[in-house]
Amino acid sequence: MAVYFISDLHLEPGRPAMAQGFVHYLQNLQDADALYILGDFFEVWMGDDFDHPFVSAIKEALRSLSDSGTRLFIMHGNRDFLLGQTFCGQTGATLLDDPTVTPLANEPVLLMHGDSLCTRDVEYMKVRQMFRSPAWQQDFLSKPLEERIAFARQVRSESQSGQQMKSSDIMDVTPEEVDREMDQAGVTTLIHGHTHRPDDHRWMHNGRERRRLVLGDWSDNSGWMIRWSEESGLQLSQFTF
Repeated sequence: MAVYFISDLHLEPGRPAMAQGFVHYLQNLQDADALYILGDFFEVWMGDDFDHPFVSAIKEALRSLSDSGTRLFIMHGNRDFLLGQTFCGQTGATLLDDPTVTPLANEPVLLMHGDSLCTRDVEYMKVRQMFRSPAWQQDFLSKPLEERIAFARQVRSESQSGQQMKSSDIMDVTPEEVDREMDQAGVTTLIHGHTHRPDDHRWMHNGRERRRLVLGDWSDNSGWMIRWSEESGLQLSQFTF
């Protein structure tokens, strides 16, 4: 049996090809003991009361996977941090904290979305702190859905404009923060997404090799995943639909 990790699909109704590709991907996970979705599964999520045929199809595909015996885990990203227990109940998923440590063959592996590692982007970190506040979320979710959707469009537009003015380094992880999180978790391996810079980084830290696997974002005809099995270990790969 194998364990799979994906992130940064940014699913949305306006990109049906990607959604169809994701459903096809799930249908072909024949050997999956578990699937971990590490954030930004949806391009935007304004609450579990959001109802759309596109969302229903995704929920149905996830439910089919979990009903087949595959354990399903999902973590908040910076775009879908309002995913809640209602969504998880409908799909059979377990909502993970960020960060989370999970064992793979008795070796602890740190799982994160990755946005909290980008500490050089001071402006974003301030916004993140506000959005993750339980009080802010409770107030926001009490607003009408139409108002929440309009707010999301505004934030998305401002975010895209702001990214064009930021340097590439600022939007990548801070190496010192990576080591700090790994020290705190007591691990030598970290898996995350968010940056859209897929890679398999290795370095030495206090005499021990460390490894940071970064998932890539999905397109209309391809995706990224990390597959783990006892025979082959952790392997990062890109695939086409």
